Amino acid sequence: MKPIETNQEYSDYVNKKSPDSPILKNCLNAFWVGGLICTIGQFIMNFCQYKGMEQTQASTVVSIVLVACAAILTGLNIFNKIGKFAGAGSLIPITGFANSIVSPAIEYKSEGYVMGVGGKMFTVAGPVLVYGISTSVIIGMIAVLFGA
Repeated sequence: MKPIETNQEYSDYVNKKSPDSPILKNCLNAFWVGGLICTIGQFIMNFCQYKGMEQTQASTVVSIVLVACAAILTGLNIFNKIGKFAGAGSLIPITGFANSIVSPAIEYKSEGYVMGVGGKMFTVAGPVLVYGISTSVIIGMIAVLFGA
């Protein structure tokens, strides 16, 4: 085999060696799994409201339950299998956030609880937390200043 000399030859080589992705199947799996997760969340919300909770309390319960389930499933290595099957459909914000915190904690446990688990736990989720907290503080200060 002759060496690859141009970008086009390399691109052709990569395309020849890469398996074709079943785009329609992947989209359908992402759609129904993401929809199923959202439907489960809605059932929890409806149940909590049926039991007499206000919407804000029920929303909090839904968030806690979905985060806890995603964290437990990540710890049991089930969430990764769901992710391989459903792709982005399993990474709707709340479950994906839980997975992004638990996965590094499990992966770096061998480095110790402080430097491994504690230090690596927020490598992916850390910037999201910093941005979210910073934005909420700024918006809160603007609301206080303008009496909103």
